[in-house]
Amino acid sequence: MTETNETDTQADWYGPDVATFGDRAAAAREAAGMTQAVLARRLGVKLSTLRNWENDMSEPRANRLSILAGLLNVSMMWLINGEGEGLDGATDGVGVMPADGAELLAEMRSLRVEMSQSAKHVARLEKRLRAMLLEKTDV
Repeated sequence: MTETNETDTQADWYGPDVATFGDRAAAAREAAGMTQAVLARRLGVKLSTLRNWENDMSEPRANRLSILAGLLNVSMMWLINGEGEGLDGATDGVGVMPADGAELLAEMRSLRVEMSQSAKHVARLEKRLRAMLLEKTDV
């Protein structure tokens, strides 16, 4: 495969049309040489909270976002939307994936959204069930 064809068949992993907040946060954390546990401790959040951010299950509040950006040496805007001062980009093939990988990422993100919505639905059902059980005990 020639250099040109290889470039044509690969997409930048951290491109604005592909990367999410979680992708950028994880990439910046890795570039800073920190583990999730170390970053969570420095932010003063639970490890599960940081994992949820990196998995795009939730996002930090503004004050934590500001601290996160500072610790990772990137701008808050870059973390949010990929614009502004962030990582310089992939080097030596790190962070580069084949173009068909973008299709898999899109499907994974779709499933992640569905799972998140399903989890919220389960939580609502659980709340209704608790309310029903409380009504039974109050009678």
